[in-house]
Amino acid sequence: MTAVDGLPTTHAPVRRELPPSMVERVTLIMDLFEGRTARLSLEEVARCTRLPRSTAHRILDQLVRLRWLEHTGLGYGLGRRALGFGGGDGAHSRIREAAAARLHQLQIRTGLVVHLAVLDGAEVYYLDKVGGRFAATVPSRVGGRAPAHSTALGKAMLAWLEPEDVEARAGESIGRLTQRTICDIGTLHQELDRIRRRHGLAFERGECFPDIACAAAAVRGPDGPVAAISLVGDAWSPLEKAAPLVVDAARQVSHELFPQRQAPVRTPRRPAPAPEETWSAQAMDRLLAAGQYGDWQ
Repeated sequence: MTAVDGLPTTHAPVRRELPPSMVERVTLIMDLFEGRTARLSLEEVARCTRLPRSTAHRILDQLVRLRWLEHTGLGYGLGRRALGFGGGDGAHSRIREAAAARLHQLQIRTGLVVHLAVLDGAEVYYLDKVGGRFAATVPSRVGGRAPAHSTALGKAMLAWLEPEDVEARAGESIGRLTQRTICDIGTLHQELDRIRRRHGLAFERGECFPDIACAAAAVRGPDGPVAAISLVGDAWSPLEKAAPLVVDAARQVSHELFPQRQAPVRTPRRPAPAPEETWSAQAMDRLLAAGQYGDWQ
């Protein structure tokens, strides 16, 4: 727009040129994601940036590999690096703060190692680890990662995702770590169904490391799992007896994070709806009797 004799004159809009540099193109794409919950398809990214679809796809793939973005069945969203290096973003700090007291209480009551983790693509990302005498022998660390499908923490969170999201996250990366690891997507879906039928309680014995066993439950919000808490022992630990404590701790953290939650927690469409989140003494006795030998498969 220019002025002639003090009057504005409007010219026809000039066709937008494609950004010449890769940095500018990446910036165009990253600017589309306005928050941690934003999800965009490839077509939406190409349309909004006016980049050729093949160019947008190539850049998105590179950003996913470098963890600036993540790609699930719901589309592209912000990844670990964009949300904060090393998990130090505000959301993770809030989760750690809400869970800290419960983790220490759980460790004191059981004498076992306690983990707090979030789901990051096909992996779990450890936010906290509260130790005991067994801590030094547990091969995990704050800031470390493990395949979600091989851990009780990961399975506890995957159980509350839509099946398409589970397959997008774990389908290509699923593989065997030990003789007991679930290594195909169909078996994983069956295990996640069992976890939902156990009110979200997940078990793992020797699936990630041969001599390690875990019991875990997800911290759930209105839109799905936000974290998970686990108890860790050796392969012979009677974790089933402490399982109700894990479920209770996860539920308390959920209430701390979402005190005004009105909408029901989202559950996957299939294969089966989740039972009510209530525990009776009789139901718990049946659960623990069924799993007293650790055979949850």
